[in-house]
Amino acid sequence: MKPIPVRRIKSQPLQKSAGQFSIRSLQEVLKGKNLVHDLHKHDFYFVLAIESGKGIHEIDFIPYKVHNHSIFLLRPGQVHRLELSADSKGFLMEFDLGFYKPRQSITEQRWKEATAKNYCDVEKNRFIKLNSFLSNIHEEFAAMQEGYAEAVKANLDLFFLTYIRQSHQAVQNAKPGSGYIQERFEEFAQMLETNIGSMKNASQYASKMNLSSYQLNAITKTSVGKNVSDLINDQIILEARRYLLATSSQVKDIADHLGYEDVSYFIRFFKKHTGHSPEAFRKNFA
Repeated sequence: MKPIPVRRIKSQPLQKSAGQFSIRSLQEVLKGKNLVHDLHKHDFYFVLAIESGKGIHEIDFIPYKVHNHSIFLLRPGQVHRLELSADSKGFLMEFDLGFYKPRQSITEQRWKEATAKNYCDVEKNRFIKLNSFLSNIHEEFAAMQEGYAEAVKANLDLFFLTYIRQSHQAVQNAKPGSGYIQERFEEFAQMLETNIGSMKNASQYASKMNLSSYQLNAITKTSVGKNVSDLINDQIILEARRYLLATSSQVKDIADHLGYEDVSYFIRFFKKHTGHSPEAFRKNFA
């Protein structure tokens, strides 16, 4: 089966075994021309901060309008399509977990909250503060003086802390529940994305997390208002849509990738949840 196109970080490792990192101003990226990137995914984290500009950013098939003071954050594996106007200003930052992964529990918790949100609309004065951290990172990365990697990571900590603290959307989207519930839901969500091709029953995830099915359902309902089975079905459909629109793989190969030996069953499942057969979906939305 043909893989979804994957873009790599345009950077050399900062140090041996130190992971990958890159940050560029949008003026460097655009060079006075409109940008159009077709559907693809990354194997790294992607942060796009728009100081000014316009365009369309589609993330996992949800379209967002690009406008002044907007921030986009993608996790590895998400697919997206991006259009930016030539006069856009801001920063594009890319990194993997080999370079940056918070170690302290409180920082890591904020990091998880930040990376769970693909889009934030930030007020101008709040954006200025976030942008100042990116400017510091850009300067440190360009100069590469002694200790610059540590300086970059310190500014990343401040950026993500501020991103969570100052984002209206972060507050509006917060779900009720204890820190334990949020932590267990995030554990489930990560497990779901990684194992969707081989695990499709709620009991399998509950067992792997040392929970009962009832406990796991209570966690997901408190967090996002859906039970485990609904979230499993959502993930199957999302992964199928990714491959239908981002590759030319045959439906039988996509079904096999998702763990379905019976292609006709997969086609019925997809049509039940989307209203289209896989082929019709590809034809109508590609």
